[in-house]
Amino acid sequence: MDRRRFLAGTGALALAGSFQSRAFAQGAVQARVGVIPVIGASPIFVADKEGWLKEKGVELSFTTFESGPNMIQAVASGTIDVYVAGVAPLAVARSKGVDVRVVAATATAENVFVATPKLAKYFTPGTAHAAAFKAYRAAEGKPARLATQPAGSVPNTTLQYWLWEVVKADKADVEIVTMGIDATQQAVLAGAVEGASIREPAVTIVQGRNPEIKLIALGDEMFPGQPGTVVAVSGAFLTKNPEAVQALVNGLVRAAELIAKTPDRAVAPIEAALGKGIIDSATIRKALSSPATKFLIDPRAIVEPARVMQAYQVKLGSLEKELPFEGLFEPKFFERAAKGP
Repeated sequence: MDRRRFLAGTGALALAGSFQSRAFAQGAVQARVGVIPVIGASPIFVADKEGWLKEKGVELSFTTFESGPNMIQAVASGTIDVYVAGVAPLAVARSKGVDVRVVAATATAENVFVATPKLAKYFTPGTAHAAAFKAYRAAEGKPARLATQPAGSVPNTTLQYWLWEVVKADKADVEIVTMGIDATQQAVLAGAVEGASIREPAVTIVQGRNPEIKLIALGDEMFPGQPGTVVAVSGAFLTKNPEAVQALVNGLVRAAELIAKTPDRAVAPIEAALGKGIIDSATIRKALSSPATKFLIDPRAIVEPARVMQAYQVKLGSLEKELPFEGLFEPKFFERAAKGP
């Protein structure tokens, strides 16, 4: 082959490759993702930043929210396609005609309870938790203020279950204050509240800044089998883009494996997603190995705990009645992903 024919051939290949790249970009499925910026959502950040989804023709754009109930409004209005937050608000959304399906979990037992120094000193070895809250009120003349997210959210439900069903605390000894996740973290650090239900990386952040903030109860102690962050997609998006949903779940499974085997590699994509420069790499790395971090992608594992949580929401009054779970969980995408390529 002479030089002229070679250059002509390579030029044609380059032109074809350029055309294919443009066609791929134009044909990519755009998925608008609503997410709560917590460590429990890490698998979707890793899958995105590793480029696995883009390889399959799926491009994600992210919008952050303060709580699941707030995000439901965006799902209902059609402004997001993928919901990455707690499972609790989803059955309620479906009961109101919002077609949304859980295709994967990402983490469980995320919400833990921490006490600020003013309250922590009453949680001494051998002292029942209910007695600690009572001792605080007796000494301070007022109930301990405990921060969490809005009614109907997983953090709120988990905290109340722990207080009333596990600890058996006197309702006169505590006051629940609802606020967003950023405000909760700041309130804990400022001592504006005496305790809170929080998730990673907030746990690592607050204890790093003030070692006297005490971790009192882990997630499964607060709510056995505590369902955490899930990935749900709108019915319209799923119907139109089943292959994109499969690629997403495949990516989540792959990401969880990467985090488990090589967590150091996961730090950079998580740092970029949670706010580069706001949360440093060392904090993220520590949060990944925290006892408050448990990654799990199989949505089937949280169905029963989610039913129990929903029943408790009815007892609390944040939900009028138990709602059917039929159609809420779509495990087939995970089942295919679990089989591998």
